[in-house]
Amino acid sequence: MGRPRVSEARKPVLYVVVCAAGVAGGVGELISAAQEQNWDVGVVATPQAMGFIDAEAIEARTGYPIRSAWRKPGEPRPLPDPDALVVSPATFNTLNKWALGISDTLALGILCESYGWGVPVAVQPCLSAAQAAHPAYADSLARLRRMGVRIADFTPGSYDWTRALELLRD
Repeated sequence: MGRPRVSEARKPVLYVVVCAAGVAGGVGELISAAQEQNWDVGVVATPQAMGFIDAEAIEARTGYPIRSAWRKPGEPRPLPDPDALVVSPATFNTLNKWALGISDTLALGILCESYGWGVPVAVQPCLSAAQAAHPAYADSLARLRRMGVRIADFTPGSYDWTRALELLRD
């Protein structure tokens, strides 16, 4: 069963999933670009990513709390349902766990469920060349692509915050 589609009454909702990578502090660039493209943006961060980002600035920019931990039973959902997801920066750890269906954080749980929601998902990897050489990485990318995930090319030493947004349009 998929998530409800965008109604005429609201902007489409984009979840930006942020992982713990050195570039994560620049996620505001992605949020601004998405908002300029008329997305309503909610941010989901891995627990470790919370130490890399300016949560207060992101919450002020998006108007939503950053999701990083599971809700308690009965607590309201702080974000509307997503119409698409972008994972940026996507780390070696998150990509491999996601491909295997491991859901040990809220971010991974949302990524694992996104397949069943049928919404577009785009990924901008951020890892070292040594990590990219590991055979598990290639296997994970192949599995995620079979699931319909759109994955940007990985270039060590550079990071393009808007490439994942472009993949949603492609």
